[in-house]
Amino acid sequence: MLFHITQVHSPETCPKGKGGSNSLFDPTVEGIKLIGRYGANAQHTLFFIVEADDVSAIHKFLYPGFERCTSTITPVSEVPVS
Repeated sequence: MLFHITQVHSPETCPKGKGGSNSLFDPTVEGIKLIGRYGANAQHTLFFIVEADDVSAIHKFLYPGFERCTSTITPVSEVPVS
């Protein structure tokens, strides 16, 4: 399944100079395929498209940012509504 993840941190918890935005997620988690990663840096927001079959893999993917971020996980599909 595909998921769109929106990960948000505050300016006070921004990882700039402390590992950067790549420190907020773990793309090496088994069961996760990172399809795309995008940032709205001035909004302190990251967007991910991942493929996963298990929600616990998604949680492990996001675990590095748990103390600094909140995340919204939304299942998405490439199939249009007919």
